Amino acid sequence: MDEKLLSLKEKIVTQSPLIHNMTNVVVTNFTANGLYALGASPVMAYAEEEVGEMAAISSGLVLNIGTLTADQVAAMHLAGRAANKHRVPVFVDPVGAGATSYRTETSRQLLEELDIFFLRGNLGEISNLAGEEVEMKGVDSRENRANAAEIAKKAAQMYRTNVVLTGETDIITDGETVYYGHNGTPELTKVTGTGCLLTSVLAAFMAVDSEAPLETAVCALGYYGIAAETAAAGSEGPGSFQVRFLDKLHSLSSTDIKQRFRYSGEEDQ
Repeated sequence: MDEKLLSLKEKIVTQSPLIHNMTNVVVTNFTANGLYALGASPVMAYAEEEVGEMAAISSGLVLNIGTLTADQVAAMHLAGRAANKHRVPVFVDPVGAGATSYRTETSRQLLEELDIFFLRGNLGEISNLAGEEVEMKGVDSRENRANAAEIAKKAAQMYRTNVVLTGETDIITDGETVYYGHNGTPELTKVTGTGCLLTSVLAAFMAVDSEAPLETAVCALGYYGIAAETAAAGSEGPGSFQVRFLDKLHSLSSTDIKQRFRYSGEEDQ
């Protein structure tokens, strides 16, 4: 699958897909810079007066509830409906679902009322949306569960969508088929917004090839994880890691990809 990954990255650079991000105030700049580094084109639009129009002309719409407000939630529904109408894939990042009832219910409403292409979150977020309560510390999960794949599959089936559950091992599923991604580094947890950016990177990969969404998701997570691994190898801490990570998102060698890309299927577990 490494050749597919290389091909997808080249397509992103060539096509520069426009990704509409309705994301949180903490990560806006990092998300925009990360998408630019990858080769995509970011746009951040939140006003109800324009979100439908912007979503309709985009190649992907990311709905991230990290710092949600009532006005923003209303705008997300408007944008989501426009994206659905124009067959633009929609991605939900349920930041902190399970931490408060407002976050949880907002995420569920987006998933139930819109046609969502991918749900991307950590174990705590996906678990709580699937009715499996997991204790949250702010927007972070406190637990590791051996049945994480079953929880991801349950969420995919409940909301009729594809799920990416990220953690030490990433899980990608449509409710039946399961892939596992094994790239990444703990350094990603020391910089805010890396999970949020990943959702937008996933949208960029899907914008150039959504015919086999699980395989494309494996490639997106692989590229992201390899960029993080190679960035961490030469960093001195979170600050230098963040800068090097953006550089690596911009350009990874084919050698690094072929040597480092690690994934497996359910039958390999």
